[in-house]
Amino acid sequence: MNAKILSAAVLTLAFSHAARGTQNLDSEFRKNGETVVAAFEEERSVLQHSSAVIRDGRKDIAYGAVVSSDGYILTKASEIQKVTALTVLVDTQSYEGHIVATDPTWDVALVKIEAEGLQPVVYADSGEIAQGTWVVANGATSLTRRRALPGIISARSREIPASGGAALGIILKEKSKELEIDQVNEKSGAQQAGLQSGDVILSVDGNKVSKLPELSAMLKDKKAGTTVKVTFRRQGKEQTVEVRLLARGEMFDEKSRNDQMSGEYSLRRTGFPKVIQHDILGSKASVGGPLLDLDGRCVGMNIARADRAQSFAIPADDMKALAERLMKDAK
Repeated sequence: MNAKILSAAVLTLAFSHAARGTQNLDSEFRKNGETVVAAFEEERSVLQHSSAVIRDGRKDIAYGAVVSSDGYILTKASEIQKVTALTVLVDTQSYEGHIVATDPTWDVALVKIEAEGLQPVVYADSGEIAQGTWVVANGATSLTRRRALPGIISARSREIPASGGAALGIILKEKSKELEIDQVNEKSGAQQAGLQSGDVILSVDGNKVSKLPELSAMLKDKKAGTTVKVTFRRQGKEQTVEVRLLARGEMFDEKSRNDQMSGEYSLRRTGFPKVIQHDILGSKASVGGPLLDLDGRCVGMNIARADRAQSFAIPADDMKALAERLMKDAK
């Protein structure tokens, strides 16, 4: 779409609205209204062919970005980690999907489907985008048709630190002379790794720990999404597992007033090395797909619905590097 045509259309709507002297736009002229959405048909066509709908059986849970013609798709890892019947819809064709690689730092999974001749996204030259730039992403979808939602870049690219710091997701017994686990958080990497109440932690990444301050010191500079090797003792036998650290604030549902007003947001929404921020009115299930500019080029991959006013995307250059590395690892 020509940006000048879009600007003219927006101005025409604004002047028409002002002339009526009203305070509210008709629903069809709002950002997610039919008239506005129709102006982004060219971008919608790109989403139709180069984005994927990720499903758990028949339930839509996320989107994906097609990154190769032979069936590799990037999506958000934490939204699909417990899916037992992973299916992927590309254009109008449904496929069985398999997770073949992940990157916990970025919370990205690479999914493979058996397909040929797909249309991968075309990357923009850079993920650095000026504030106020129009962008387009997936909205609601049906079996046969994607829906495009427009918005603007609303903040400069930046790192999003882990909320509350990264944590194993365990509670230790207070009166124990060892690092004995009392409880394991249900959403934590510790539970996923199989740690249990009664286990005694002996070392982290090969470094012995016996007191809480030592364990805290080992974890304080770690970022959410990274993995550590935890050696523990259970019934007299030592074992070692890999535990993915999660943001403390997300594991323990620490909700601000803004969170309470925001509806559903992503399971993981912090702890990213770098993001671009936009204001598209998406949902928890809107993550994973491509973020497009008005030329239909991919400027990033939507990675988190942070709250009612913020969504985050991995910049195009980082997304491209991730895709290439994960595909190389998977082959």
